[in-house]
Amino acid sequence: MKKLLIVAAALAAASLAQAQTATYAIEPTHTFVTYEISHFGTSTNRGRFDKKEGTVQLDKAAKTGRVEVTFDIASVNTGVAPMNKHLLGDDFFAADKFPTAKFVGDKFVFNGDKVSEVQGQLTLKDKTAPATLKATNFNCYQSPMLKREVCGGDFEAVIDRTQWGIDYGLAWGFPKNVKLVIQVEAVKQ
Repeated sequence: MKKLLIVAAALAAASLAQAQTATYAIEPTHTFVTYEISHFGTSTNRGRFDKKEGTVQLDKAAKTGRVEVTFDIASVNTGVAPMNKHLLGDDFFAADKFPTAKFVGDKFVFNGDKVSEVQGQLTLKDKTAPATLKATNFNCYQSPMLKREVCGGDFEAVIDRTQWGIDYGLAWGFPKNVKLVIQVEAVKQ
């Protein structure tokens, strides 16, 4: 009987711990995946991926989480049609061979109650390498419109694009470092 009570207590504790992990669906109209790269040290070229989806699991009490964000490479948008076409080709993303990219973050770092960093892996062109997204802003709030909790923030990382085989323009002076910015809001399910 004593063993049965110990097992029951352990199962109850495990279910209580799981109950604190909430799942959030990424809200696509408030979530943007963008990049920035210097253009000959003069200005900054920017682009975004218009189609994205994903989920976030967050346990604020345990200070743990997991995030998956997938973005459609063919949805790249610089505002300049010929540039978009070039980016989709083999010099850059090879979208016909590698139609999606994905960030999976499984280590959340907190500063108090706020997420300050998400460490994970970025898969691009079928290659996976570590990437750390640092939060410049993070918050959770009760949405008056959705009547549910929404969490999100602005996250940034500087990545070396050559890790994913994107080396176009290096010989001309284009930098290998690209700033990746993910602005995300996710709705509790």
